[in-house]
Amino acid sequence: MGILSSILLTPAIGALVLALLPGRNPDVARGIGKLVTSIVLLLTCYLLFSYDPHDAGMQFNEYFSINPKIGSSYALGVDGLSMPLVVLTSLLTLFALLASADITKNVKGYNIGILLSEFGMLGVFLAQDWSLFYIFWEITLIPLFFLIDRWGGKRRQTASLNFVLYTMSGSVFMLVSLIAVFQYVPEHVSLMSAMTHVSENMPKNQQIWAFIGFLIGFGVKMPIFPLHGWLPLAHVEAPSPVSILMSGILIKMGAYGLLRVVVMLPTAAHTLQSLLVFLALFGIIYGGLLAWRQSDLKAMVAYSSISHMGIVLLGISTLNEVGLTGAVMQMSAHGLIAGGMFMVVGMLYERTHTRNIQDYSSLVQVMPRFAFFTTVILLAAMGMPGSIGAVAELHAMVGGFQQWGGLMVFFSLGILISTAYAIRTIGLLFTGPVKPQMKHIEDLRPPELLALSVLVGGIVLFGLFPASLVELSAATISQMNGLIRLRILEG
Repeated sequence: MGILSSILLTPAIGALVLALLPGRNPDVARGIGKLVTSIVLLLTCYLLFSYDPHDAGMQFNEYFSINPKIGSSYALGVDGLSMPLVVLTSLLTLFALLASADITKNVKGYNIGILLSEFGMLGVFLAQDWSLFYIFWEITLIPLFFLIDRWGGKRRQTASLNFVLYTMSGSVFMLVSLIAVFQYVPEHVSLMSAMTHVSENMPKNQQIWAFIGFLIGFGVKMPIFPLHGWLPLAHVEAPSPVSILMSGILIKMGAYGLLRVVVMLPTAAHTLQSLLVFLALFGIIYGGLLAWRQSDLKAMVAYSSISHMGIVLLGISTLNEVGLTGAVMQMSAHGLIAGGMFMVVGMLYERTHTRNIQDYSSLVQVMPRFAFFTTVILLAAMGMPGSIGAVAELHAMVGGFQQWGGLMVFFSLGILISTAYAIRTIGLLFTGPVKPQMKHIEDLRPPELLALSVLVGGIVLFGLFPASLVELSAATISQMNGLIRLRILEG
């Protein structure tokens, strides 16, 4: 069994082991969950150190045919686009379990749900066959539905149902587009590498309709306006560790899929370029404004994700190398930042049982370590220089300026709005007199301190020294950009 199969199947095997064990001892379930996710992280680190960033193609390929009649196969591979997301998935899943100390109901089932979610998300990023990709895409729905429905807040049933209905509706559009594209694959296989040549045979108008279907399917998951309706409620009602997975990893699946489709249907993407940039800029401003007016901390982070993923869409819409680099970097940056933000909100809620920002003040005197890490994360969210968020946003802005020029004034407005709600949050949480009910809140515990140190360390380290992260994806992005340009010129 290859390294990619080992990474992919380890959480599934862990979930099976947990399912077969008695559920009476929650500490055993917690221990197995953390052990399995730690093994996945170690295997991913080995993969990362073995990965050659100068090779633009797929590496560590694994392949065998599943159904020759329809051309489906078990095909795994990793390149500069998927490698950062595989690392992010394994890291944030472990941290989600470390942040799950307050989960006391059916701990075994909860850990099984987390492990199955990791299995599905890793499968999406590792699959190099569209049929396999679609299977893993759907697999993620099942555990996340139960994680929200069983361990969520008061409106958890509504939130979980909205999540499933929105995502399944988007999946229908994606499936129809995949079937339409498959008709024009000469080899009649669903391998991603084979389907990159589909634009040579597929009529332009059909490419456009197929791309719109993909945009709807992946746009629901990203999410982009107006397909974001499931996100705020799901984030608010889901347990904070599950929100870490949803915001840190799950919504990246949509952006990842859209990037693969842009390479497959570049002519359609070029035709719809104006639509993409409009949706991106509108989402950046819209998400920022809604985040600014929230009093619920989780709702604020949820709406800020819409704004940050708008930056990813902006980078994709440029169809140039700098913009695509910004999109890929923003996916990694937002994973670290959103994961950290939901983690600190969850820690605060666990101690105070309130998420209303008006209930807090001057926590810096009571929780100095918490205040330090939260402030750094919020500054990174607004794109403070020296953070990974600033590097990603700079690439997206430069790529956008090369393509769209003066339209980037709207992007700058979005950055100003994100600065406003970040500074507002810092001011309300950490300034003013200490409220009596907040005088005896416990500061960060060692496991929490370790998890936040890694996330904040990554945010600052890649912000100050971004070369290693840029080089990880540079060769693949350059190849993708070359293919896009070639197909556009031919079209």
